Amino acid sequence: MAFWIGKNRKARRCYGFDEVALVPGNVTINPNETDVSWKLDGKKYNIPIIASAMDGVVDVNFAIAMGKLGGLAVLNLEGIQTRYDNPKEVLDQISHADVKGATELVQSIYNKPIKEELIAQRIKEIKKANVPAIVSAIPQRAEKFGRIAQEAGCDIFIVQATVTTVKHISTEYKTLDFKKFCKKMKIPVVIGNCVTYEVALQLLDTGCSGLLIGIGPGTACTTRGVLGIGVPQVTATCDCAAARDNYFKKKGKYIPVITDGGMSTGGDICKAFACGADAVMLGNSFARAEEAPGKGFHWGMATPHPNLPRGTRIRVGTTGTLKEILFGPARLDDGTQNLVGALMTSMGNIGAKDIKEMHKTEIIIAPSIQTEGKVFQAAQKVGMGK
Repeated sequence: MAFWIGKNRKARRCYGFDEVALVPGNVTINPNETDVSWKLDGKKYNIPIIASAMDGVVDVNFAIAMGKLGGLAVLNLEGIQTRYDNPKEVLDQISHADVKGATELVQSIYNKPIKEELIAQRIKEIKKANVPAIVSAIPQRAEKFGRIAQEAGCDIFIVQATVTTVKHISTEYKTLDFKKFCKKMKIPVVIGNCVTYEVALQLLDTGCSGLLIGIGPGTACTTRGVLGIGVPQVTATCDCAAARDNYFKKKGKYIPVITDGGMSTGGDICKAFACGADAVMLGNSFARAEEAPGKGFHWGMATPHPNLPRGTRIRVGTTGTLKEILFGPARLDDGTQNLVGALMTSMGNIGAKDIKEMHKTEIIIAPSIQTEGKVFQAAQKVGMGK
């Protein structure tokens, strides 16, 4: 439904995670008997949670740890890991920088050229541990880096930009033909990011194996403030999931959509799946892990832009191990740990035995869902009052 915002101008009302709630089902299921697995390009993965391609979140060791726990972690091919032979030293500099100089330091660090030989080296280091290797690059570098990654044994290649469309116009550089690229690649290609039904439908028709949903919702991202663009994740996920379902009806091919960013708690993740997500991609949640290379700091992928940084370095702290964040036991009362357990429990209460049944959950608009009856939590800054 659209509302008048001025003379002859309407705007559609869109929703974020804090504005909606999930309605319990008529039948409940033992959470231990729910199935949270998902598939990408026909391959099954145990948990539908992916660590995003941010340098404060994923390095080789983190990717290995995540893979051994049944999840996926994406390595940024245009970050510190492929610019420096010893990325640990650089990461230490970022974690010790003061607030005022952090952005300038990060910008200077990312000015160093990418070493293409490090792309293959990092992928091989991950594969040596017998876990999936997933990497990410922007469209302008996708063809060259995709070829290198594929030859090195990469399992999934992600082409990711702030806003991605099939029809990109530029006279400065060669634009990527997504259809040709997906056809040429022998491994699954995931494309992102988008937030609208029309663009999602066009991207699904490129031959990709998955689609990332989200523009600007990330904890460290300032795109919405700098550029003024974005769509709240509940609406974006619902719209793009509708495109996926429509595409499946017409073409008979089911391509998963992955909600990327904007989720801080298990409750947010559960809402994303109810909105239609097949998997979710998280940054902030994993930046808090003991295994994260950022040492309690987190910064957006667009932070190092030399002229218009659209991200910032934030301190998230280190709250527990990766295993505790994914599977518990939770040591915090704010919903940021045991994310898989939260999803399974929510599915049990809703009566959804798997992710696809979760898509059928009744969703209500509930602006008081975060505050109703939580006076003492808010006053004492505990639980939902943090």
